[in-house]
Amino acid sequence: MKLEDFPKEIRSFVIPKQKGNMLYRCLDCGREYGIEKLLYTCPKCGQVLLLYDVDFDRLKKISGKMWRRIFDYRKMLTIPALKGIYLYHEFIGPVIPLESVIYLGEGHTPVVKANAFLQEKAGTEFYFKNDGQNPSASFKDRGMASALSYIHFLIQKGHISDVLAICASTGDTSAAAALYASYLQPHVKSAVLLPHKKVTHQQLSQPLGSGADVFEIPGVFDDCMKVVEALSEKYNVALLNSKNAWRILGQESYSYEIAQVFEYEMKNKVIILPIGNAGNITAVMSGFLKFFEAGIIDSLPKIIGVQSEHADPVYRYYLEPDVEKRKFVPVTVRPSVAQAAMIGNPVSMPRVIYLTDIYNSMAGKQSVFFVEVDEQAIMDWQLLANRNGHIACTHGGESLAGLVAARHQGIIDENDIAIIDSTAHALKFSGFQEMYFKNSFPAEFEISPKPDIMNSPVLVHPKDLENVPAPGKPLKGNDFKRFIERVSEEIATALDLKKGNRSRKNQ
Repeated sequence: MKLEDFPKEIRSFVIPKQKGNMLYRCLDCGREYGIEKLLYTCPKCGQVLLLYDVDFDRLKKISGKMWRRIFDYRKMLTIPALKGIYLYHEFIGPVIPLESVIYLGEGHTPVVKANAFLQEKAGTEFYFKNDGQNPSASFKDRGMASALSYIHFLIQKGHISDVLAICASTGDTSAAAALYASYLQPHVKSAVLLPHKKVTHQQLSQPLGSGADVFEIPGVFDDCMKVVEALSEKYNVALLNSKNAWRILGQESYSYEIAQVFEYEMKNKVIILPIGNAGNITAVMSGFLKFFEAGIIDSLPKIIGVQSEHADPVYRYYLEPDVEKRKFVPVTVRPSVAQAAMIGNPVSMPRVIYLTDIYNSMAGKQSVFFVEVDEQAIMDWQLLANRNGHIACTHGGESLAGLVAARHQGIIDENDIAIIDSTAHALKFSGFQEMYFKNSFPAEFEISPKPDIMNSPVLVHPKDLENVPAPGKPLKGNDFKRFIERVSEEIATALDLKKGNRSRKNQ
């Protein structure tokens, strides 16, 4: 839709202008820093940072109703920079001009309602938000679109050059980082660190295909993260893990999209997502808080973070009801099918604590909750979801298992509507499905396949057939006719098909 076709009162708002005054703010000592340089932790105390728009109050001068119209009309534009997460430019990166924005097709992923059977099984109405339909097949593209757009802006301004972008990863982060960095070749190169043999083959192939330097090291993600942190402190590299506050900004788009899909009505809505490195739950809370403060939504949805028993430091922290007695203790993770969430010391834990307090206070009641699920439930619910029309990854299974646990605990009410985060595409974790179907999970996963969920292909080769087709050796004549007849009969028997009385003229 062309600008001249928009209502007059909307035209001046639809294409955003570069505005705002953003800075880094330390969550511990409160010190503030300019954004001319890439910072990941406070230079004074070492705590993580959040990005703030000092001029945020200017956004409140526009009514919530007007903002809703702006976003809804803006969605009709064909400008590439506004087709993705920067549809919400004023709330994500107002200091970034549109010519610096990188758009590779990220954002605005489908929200798919569960069928009646699955809703009844789970005990409530719910939807999957399929973030596996982002370009690199995970939600991490949201953060990378933001982080690399900002790096692109700094390159264009001459503040940095010859950038080496680096990250630690359990798979999805490396795929997204390598993809978006490759778009800025030759100005940006990428390197990723992965825990050796702890990443699926599909995920490993992605950064290799995007041309990144890939290093595998012994240990788990937490070990990779420590190495990357050491590199970022000593060398001139751009860290792309969620310690990077620009990543958090981009992932806020998840909240904005949900609000828009549900016509900005967040009453009785519940957002459920896996915790992992805690960047996503941080971003989701921050996004809804911004929309609430600007009057775009008039209530804050419940937010439920889910962790596996095999990697549950955040859940354990919030088990203590007395705020004064809470103490965060990292855990040693065990093998998990929710591989990207297998993190024992989340980088964004300070952000979670900080924003959870603000979120509950702004909501006027507890609205952020944490639940724990076992590995069996994660796999069973993922496979059940995918047998009912979804493409959920294991982390989508973790979220669905969390929904069921929260429903049983009374966190989710009868009239609540849940939106579940399926963080990546199911194909990235198809190896776990294969292990389930073949009953080949190592004992440490603590998963026993259920026969009614298992599935495997059946070879149809009737024993009385001597001649069968092969590549380059097709059958002809009566042999081919006999082959079709016998194979059809065996399949019909296996499926218990009944013969019909259709005639050719009715076909």
